[in-house]
Amino acid sequence: MNFPDHLKYTKEHEWVLLEGATVTVGITDYAQGELGDVVFVELPSKGKELKAHDSFGTIEAVKAVSDLYAPVSGRVADINGALASTPEIVNKDPYSAGWMIKITPSDPKELESLMSAADYKAHVAK
Repeated sequence: MNFPDHLKYTKEHEWVLLEGATVTVGITDYAQGELGDVVFVELPSKGKELKAHDSFGTIEAVKAVSDLYAPVSGRVADINGALASTPEIVNKDPYSAGWMIKITPSDPKELESLMSAADYKAHVAK
């Protein structure tokens, strides 16, 4: 399993990358592996206001449907439109092409509560 050190992680299995004033969010390699083949991803519209820990969409796989959770509060700056027609990208490349949303955080201090790669690895090993 892959746990890139430059990312932050949530207990709900989202990864987070801070790029300037924007946060990119996706699900982890561990999460996509647990879900199995992803067949549908429902994402919010651009401009939607999110609160940290609230559901921002769903991901549907052959095995299950799971909620996606916002790691920080803020406004949706962009969505990965490619997932509408090719949701399987999440399985093939969860940390790059399989990103889901970009958020402009309203409180960047919320990022401090996210887990490091080492902490996340320990979390999924439980």
